[in-house]
Amino acid sequence: MSNSNSAKLFQSFSTGGLTLKNRTVMAPMTRTFSPNNVPSNDVAQYYRRRAEGNVGLIITEGTFISHKAANGYENVPAIFGEEALAGWKHVVDEVHAAGGKIAPQLWHVGSVRKEGVGPDKSVPGYSPSGLYKPGAPNGVAMSQSDIDEVVASFAQAAADSKAIGFDAIEIHGAHGYLVDQFLWEGTNQRTDEYGGSLENRARFAVEIIAAIRAAVGEDFPIIFRFSQWKQQDYNAKLCQTPAELERLLTLLSDAGVDVFHASTRRFWLPEFEGSDLNLAGWTKKITNKPVITVGSVGLDSDFTGEGSVDLGGTSNPTGIEGLLTRLNNDEFDLVAIGRALLVDPQWVNKIEQNKEDEIAPFNKAALMKLS
Repeated sequence: MSNSNSAKLFQSFSTGGLTLKNRTVMAPMTRTFSPNNVPSNDVAQYYRRRAEGNVGLIITEGTFISHKAANGYENVPAIFGEEALAGWKHVVDEVHAAGGKIAPQLWHVGSVRKEGVGPDKSVPGYSPSGLYKPGAPNGVAMSQSDIDEVVASFAQAAADSKAIGFDAIEIHGAHGYLVDQFLWEGTNQRTDEYGGSLENRARFAVEIIAAIRAAVGEDFPIIFRFSQWKQQDYNAKLCQTPAELERLLTLLSDAGVDVFHASTRRFWLPEFEGSDLNLAGWTKKITNKPVITVGSVGLDSDFTGEGSVDLGGTSNPTGIEGLLTRLNNDEFDLVAIGRALLVDPQWVNKIEQNKEDEIAPFNKAALMKLS
C-alpha cells in the first residue's frame, strides 16, 4: 500500500485541553488481566508499549465505577479505591513517560451483570427496566435513588481520573451496557421521565455528562462512545434516521461532550441509505465536534458475527486507503484501532514507515503471545 494519502493521519490534533501528536487512537478492549480489580505493573507496561509505538491517544479498557452493580466480569480494573487508583496512576505515569496521552473508559455494565461476579457477588444487575434485551429479564429496575447514585459515581470517577493525571475521560455509552440500555427503547420500558421519548431516554446520559462536566471543569475533555448495535442485538438501532440521530446527538453535545466515539463493527459501511457517510461521518456532520471512527480498521474481517472470525480464526492485515480517503475528506477527525493494535503495538509506526507487510495478523496464536 502506498502511504501518499496518510499525511493527515500523522498530523497533530487539538481540542479543548487535549493535544495529540497524531490522529490515531487505541480503542478500548477488555483484557481481564487485573486481579482483585487492580491494574498491575503488567497493565502499565502493556499501555506503555502502545505509547512507545506512537499511538496518539490510548483509551483504556473499560474500568468500572464505584456503584455496587457496575462490574460484570472478573479481573477487570476498577476506577475507585486507593489501590486501584494507585495502579491507574502508575499506568498514566508510564504512558506519559513514553510520550503518550491516555483516557480511561468509565463503565457500568447494567443488566449484563450476573449475580456471582465480584466485588460483591450477591448483587444483581441493575438496568432501566430490569431487561437484558427485549423480553429477557435480568436483574432489577433502577429507582430514582439508584440513578442518582450511578450519576454521582460517574462524576467521582471522572474527578479521580483527572486528579491522578489522565488526559481525558471516555463514557462508555455503547454496546448494550447501562448508559446504552437507557438510550435503547428495547431495554428502556420506563414510564417516568427517563423513558418513552428519545429525549427522555437520553436524560440519564445527559445527567451523567453534566455531572462529569461539573466535576472536572470546562477544559477537561469528555469523550462519549455510542453505538447503534448492541451485543444483545447486532442489528439494533438507536436512531432509524439522520433526523433521529440529530435529536440524540444534539442533546449529548449540549450537555458537554467534547469528542464523540462512534462505534461500528465495520467502519466502511454507510449508516443510512442515500449517503456513503458512516456513523462517525454523520456524527461529525450533525455536531461539528471532533469524532473518532472505529470498526475493523486495518483488518480484512469483522471481529464477531456472521461471516467473521472468533478468537480461533484469523483476520489478516489489510490496506487502509479507504479509511484515509474518508479522513482526508474530513468525515471524521481521529481513527481508533482495536485488534490490529492489540497484536502489534508497532502498528502505527509500521503504517507511517510503509511497512504494512510486517504487521502481525490477528489470530489466537498472536493473542496467546499478547504483550
